[in-house]
Amino acid sequence: MPGRFLSLFKPIGRVLPEIKKPERKVSFNEKIFWTGLVLIIYLVMGQIPLYGVSSTALSQFTQLRVIFASNSGTLMQLGIGPIVTAGLILQLLAGSSIIQCDMSNAEDRGLFTSASKVFTVVLTGIQAAAYLISGMFGTITGAATLVIFLELIFAGIIVMLMDELVQKGWGIGSGISLFIMAGVAQSVVWDTFSPTTGLFVGSLSAYLSHGETLLAWALGSAAGVYPSLLGFCATIAIFLVVIYLQGIRIELPMSYAGYKGFRSRYPIKLLYVSNLPVIFAAALFANVLFFAQLLWGTQGRPAPGHSLLFNIIGNFNVTSSGSVQPIGGAAYFVTAPANIEQVAAAPIRAGAYLGILVAFCAVFSLIWLEVGGLGPSKVARQLMDSGMQIPGYRRSGRPIEAVLKRYIPVVTVLGGIIVGLVAATADFFGAFGTGTGILLSVGIIYQYYELLMKERAAEMYPAFRRILGE
Repeated sequence: MPGRFLSLFKPIGRVLPEIKKPERKVSFNEKIFWTGLVLIIYLVMGQIPLYGVSSTALSQFTQLRVIFASNSGTLMQLGIGPIVTAGLILQLLAGSSIIQCDMSNAEDRGLFTSASKVFTVVLTGIQAAAYLISGMFGTITGAATLVIFLELIFAGIIVMLMDELVQKGWGIGSGISLFIMAGVAQSVVWDTFSPTTGLFVGSLSAYLSHGETLLAWALGSAAGVYPSLLGFCATIAIFLVVIYLQGIRIELPMSYAGYKGFRSRYPIKLLYVSNLPVIFAAALFANVLFFAQLLWGTQGRPAPGHSLLFNIIGNFNVTSSGSVQPIGGAAYFVTAPANIEQVAAAPIRAGAYLGILVAFCAVFSLIWLEVGGLGPSKVARQLMDSGMQIPGYRRSGRPIEAVLKRYIPVVTVLGGIIVGLVAATADFFGAFGTGTGILLSVGIIYQYYELLMKERAAEMYPAFRRILGE
């Protein structure tokens, strides 16, 4: 039976828009088509401007756009932020046993999905209203306010349904992963190859078109107008490091009970829970920054030091270009320095950000271990059900679980710490697309590669579907 909290969403789930699971086998080419169509719709929505919003009023939250796959001033203003935040809230509630949810139960899974959708729609409305009330869209009329609010609600529901369409078997992977990967790719390409556009120019374009010296290009302009060579090299280096980390694993020897002499290995990756800890940490930090700045804006933008509340949650300053930058409080310490110069100028901030990010990544790793069904007991049960056992031990779940407990918790925490360190280091060196974005994009590309190979093999050799569990 589902918990009391999830039961509240049973009547609501009946009226929510829903994408039905395919009742037939969806071919590989059809999955590619739907995945490509969803990606095209996302990219088009990212270019459709919001009615009545001036582009000059949207210079905030630059670092969060890549994480949330958003594009300021367009229908993708909120991006996947409400979806990720809703998932983060529910995962924390389930992981801390505040709400009862058994993911092995089909009814609980369905209600959990309904709850996620309800939270997503509610958070879309809250964030849209917050933008409007705080004046971050500039001065707009009453009629335009209503239109913008409805536009953002509509766009949020479309993004939610596109993600559901891909996840339920019509496409490959998940819509959230697809949108993040597209956002990071856009950011990296733009920062590298963008031609001169007003004050902004890509890293390579700056060197080739402006004839900068190698030293000037390496450090970037004094005003930080264009990305530096250091950021360009850091981007390549972080990509290579993350690709290398994806291949590190521990392989436990296994044997099949029904086939004597037939041996196999069970791999435990260093990044055992993938990059989920860093996206949860980034989502948490993004919401701290988002709501702190919104509260600061609604309270008349008080000067630093004039309010104890803002000394704690975050003080901000408006730059000459009109952008808002955190200068103190929690919002300041959960925002990464943008380059090595900022790290040198504020080493305490850099150290605090590094420590906070690593700590949260480790905590979220352990939470996801249980919430995601990746704990030693559940994995041992899965291995037993598939007929596998550890050589030299009797066929029982307890020996397998005991061996897995030696490795999985340690690898999980270590992996969380490593992804936190890599993400922070990439940010410190000004990597394009942010450190979190690069981590996520490499993990997503790797997952898509595995999914595509699996889908292709199952399409060419139907007998593999039984082996692959389809």
